Amino acid sequence: MAGLLAEIKADLKQVVTNPTDEQKAIVVAIVAMMIADRYFLWMEWPFVVRTTAAVGVGFIVLFVVSFLLTGHLVPPDEGDDEEEYEDEFHP
Repeated sequence: MAGLLAEIKADLKQVVTNPTDEQKAIVVAIVAMMIADRYFLWMEWPFVVRTTAAVGVGFIVLFVVSFLLTGHLVPPDEGDDEEEYEDEFHP
């Protein structure tokens, strides 16, 4: 349990001091979900609808921010060399 807490503490320290692009996108998405949830509260929607809509807004913001930061919708895997596909059944 102490190892887990130490890792969480190190991760939080890194997010504050030197965040990666993924961490930046996640933080922006969380803030967008909080803002959307407060906005939907004023519309007097039921809790389940309001929460689901806020999570949807968070996903949309996550993809938009990720695209703006990296230039790709899905970041490429590091060290992933594109090898030619070999079909063993139809050579």
